[in-house]
Amino acid sequence: MTVSLLAAASTTTTTTIPTINVQSKNPILPAGNEIVWGTVSFVLLFVLLWKFAFPPVRKSMEARTERIRVSLDTAEKAKTDAESILAEYQLQLADAKNESNRIIEEARQTADALRRDLMAKAEAEAADTRLRATEDINRAKDQAMAELRSQLVQLTIDLTEKVVRRNIDRESNAALVEDYISSIGRAN
Repeated sequence: MTVSLLAAASTTTTTTIPTINVQSKNPILPAGNEIVWGTVSFVLLFVLLWKFAFPPVRKSMEARTERIRVSLDTAEKAKTDAESILAEYQLQLADAKNESNRIIEEARQTADALRRDLMAKAEAEAADTRLRATEDINRAKDQAMAELRSQLVQLTIDLTEKVVRRNIDRESNAALVEDYISSIGRAN
């Protein structure tokens, strides 16, 4: 029996699917009330930011801009100062090089003058030494000649005494020999 009931129930039941009339919505476009609340929230947030947040941000940006400007001005001034100091050092360096070249040239000229003076002194001393040597030689020569004459006179007197074997007075003999030596000296 149970089987017949189920069979009977299955033939008599008809199933119907209800149809829902749903319009499909755009998934990108929000609902109307959300657009209104979103716009009101945005305007309110924008007004609050404009009133309270933007002025401090603007002030900090202006302060930062001013700090950067001051830093750039300071850097420019420091650069200008450094360039002027560099130019001054380069000028001092050029002056120092010119001064050192002048000192070297003066030292060279002084050394040349000193060398010339020393050469002149050496030449003068050499000339003086030559003159003294010549004078010494002449003195020695004169002394040797005088000594030679006196020996020659003595020899001549001794020879004359031996040859003549008589004694002539010494002064006459000396005058005679002197005349003879003078005549020999003139002949040379």
